[in-house]
Amino acid sequence: MIGTLQCVVLDCHYPAGLAQFYAALLGGEVDRPDPRWSLDEDWSTVHLPDGRVLGFQRAEDYRPPIWPDPAHPQQLHLDVEVEDYAAAEAAAVALGAEVRARHDRWGVLTDPAGHPFCLVPRHCA
Repeated sequence: MIGTLQCVVLDCHYPAGLAQFYAALLGGEVDRPDPRWSLDEDWSTVHLPDGRVLGFQRAEDYRPPIWPDPAHPQQLHLDVEVEDYAAAEAAAVALGAEVRARHDRWGVLTDPAGHPFCLVPRHCA
């Protein structure tokens, strides 16, 4: 095992509004302070009653999916929390992932089919 699922992140135009929708649908607390994320107009969260977290990320050119039209595919990614970023990245690459971007506190990789996922250090503040 390389890491644990930190949250599922959905791209959207208006993160706070979508977070409110999912909190009403599933229960939970919108934008509860959490050292893993910075909350702002581009990022919102819902901490669900069972402990899972949904994240909502602003995407300026967001195009909503049209089920089941492949020209407008589903859009979400996984955040995977890891203890040691460098070791986790190396292990994921060995499994077939490709590094797409590195940021100050996290990195974006793609799985062998091209789906993006993020590696996020556990103690990322």
